Amino acid sequence: MQFKHPELLYALFLLVIPILIHLFQLRRFQKVKFTNVKFLKAVKLQTRKSSQLKKWLTLLTRMLLLACVIIAFAQPFIPNTKDFNEAQETVIYLDNSYSMQAVGKNGTLLNEAIQDIINTLPEDEQLSLFTNTQTFRNTTVKALKNDLIQLEHSPTQLNYDAVYLKGKQLFSGAGATTNNLVLVSDFQQNNEALTFEADSTVNLKLVQPKSTLIANVSIDSVYVANSTAESLDLNVKLSNQGEALENVTVSLFNNEALLAKSALDIETDAETTFSIPNDIAINGKLTVEDSGLQYDNTFYFNINSKPKIRVLAVNAETEDDFLKRIYTDDEFEYISYKINALNFNLIPDQNLIILNELETISEALKTALNAFKNDGGNILIIPSNNIDLNSYNQLFKYLNINQYNTLNTGKKRITTINYNHPLLANAFYSKVTNFQYPRIGNSYRFSSSSNGVLNYEDGSTFLMGNSGSYAFAAALNKDNSNFKNSPLIVPVLYNIGKQSLKLPQLYYSIGRPNTIAIDAVLGQDDILTLSSEDNSVIPLQKTFSKSVVIETEDYPNTAGILNVKNKEQILQNLSFNYNRNESNLNYRNLQNLGNADVNNSLANTISNIKSSTNVNALWKWFVIFAMVFLILEILLLKYLK
Repeated sequence: MQFKHPELLYALFLLVIPILIHLFQLRRFQKVKFTNVKFLKAVKLQTRKSSQLKKWLTLLTRMLLLACVIIAFAQPFIPNTKDFNEAQETVIYLDNSYSMQAVGKNGTLLNEAIQDIINTLPEDEQLSLFTNTQTFRNTTVKALKNDLIQLEHSPTQLNYDAVYLKGKQLFSGAGATTNNLVLVSDFQQNNEALTFEADSTVNLKLVQPKSTLIANVSIDSVYVANSTAESLDLNVKLSNQGEALENVTVSLFNNEALLAKSALDIETDAETTFSIPNDIAINGKLTVEDSGLQYDNTFYFNINSKPKIRVLAVNAETEDDFLKRIYTDDEFEYISYKINALNFNLIPDQNLIILNELETISEALKTALNAFKNDGGNILIIPSNNIDLNSYNQLFKYLNINQYNTLNTGKKRITTINYNHPLLANAFYSKVTNFQYPRIGNSYRFSSSSNGVLNYEDGSTFLMGNSGSYAFAAALNKDNSNFKNSPLIVPVLYNIGKQSLKLPQLYYSIGRPNTIAIDAVLGQDDILTLSSEDNSVIPLQKTFSKSVVIETEDYPNTAGILNVKNKEQILQNLSFNYNRNESNLNYRNLQNLGNADVNNSLANTISNIKSSTNVNALWKWFVIFAMVFLILEILLLKYLK
């Protein structure tokens, strides 16, 4: 037992006073003569014995009464724990990631935790609190209340190791304090092991609120499965966590206009396809009807209007009619020049440059093509039958593609199509093995067969391509080859042209580094901005001669469609979506963590922390005992004769 005011115990010395009073109390007796002395003597002895007992009992009750009053004022108590007398310092991590949208017993898991903090802790309680996005140090619940009520969900979550380290850094470091670090999260299951380094200076408490969700459907990705001149097949991938669901509705919008709807059954994964026109710009939004997490029920994407692809052909004396028939005016802006009439100033403005059967490549042209390639342009090389190998191979070295060896004069057939090459992705509905094989006369052999698109029957390469640079092994004129009459020429040259225009992705992910090329020519002081209805931000950007590369990561932090602007001119739109990692409904089992206290309720955890500083107060009992001894004294004086 300990005392809140132990200095008052010195008053116990006052107990000496009643003792002295009782010991030295003198009573004078009057002598009365009486005839029957023998009888009076007996009565006198009996009275003295009774009086002596009464005095000692009265003395005892009075001393106990006074002692109980003194002890009650000293406020005795029994502590619940050995460190009850230490100051308590509490740091709380509140996970506000989107997985905390899951519904618990009383609303979302995040709202449950916020209400526990507001309702359980006193308003003047000192604490530090941090989330995935904000930090509040040495504040009170009263000061935090509005911030907690307005707390929004975050698309990203801190690593638990970073949470543990940051939480320990928020303690003041004052001596003789008990440091309580409370981590409130759903602790989703992932590939990383969950461990916390043992620290004797910190009491680690994990709070894992339980969700009542049984299923959650999310839209995970969107991609173009097939493209024709008239339409696009847009595939939508969905996933489900939990019980299988039937008739899940997926809707496709262009801005706010509904384009199509689809219903599907889903167990774990499913796909649905929408066919949309290929000649319109779409600010797309996909929605799914789901009662689980809400953040992953909407998915944004963009199909911007496509500019014409600029193609420049540099010819020797050969005709280029086959190129004109492929690169038509509806999709391409095709121009051609003889090598001796070429305007070099046109090169930086193109998307694709075709060297059509030149015998040699001048140093000036090599320099211009190298700069064009470094600026993101694509190059296609068709050799003649009589080339300057040295000039060609020097250019190939710049372009990082396989070089030519000697000229082979034997005839060959093109028999193999590399369907896995990026150039031919989605170019054919099925793999064809018995097509009419084109024949080639004189051809050059590449130094390596890697990156082959089309191969001869002996395994050597006829067309190779690497990172936007392509080269044929032979001239395509009618005297040397019938490849111009082959059905292969159209998809091959058309895809080389189409892929030379680097269109933005359909969408980008928030919280990840994104590098986005914007087709724009800026003035000296011009900059690009990312704008929404609410605000506008200048992203990191690098300006090239005909494009601007912007980089995003921390912004935007809200899913939606943003305008890319040069001053007030909208160049194109970009879509950003939240990462789908938070859609996982599988949670960790925390019971195996030995150096942490685990609970499902933040309110219970706070109560446990408070109970360690509470004591069992005993002063009320001593007041009761004092009243009892007072009553005993009254009874002794009244009834004991």
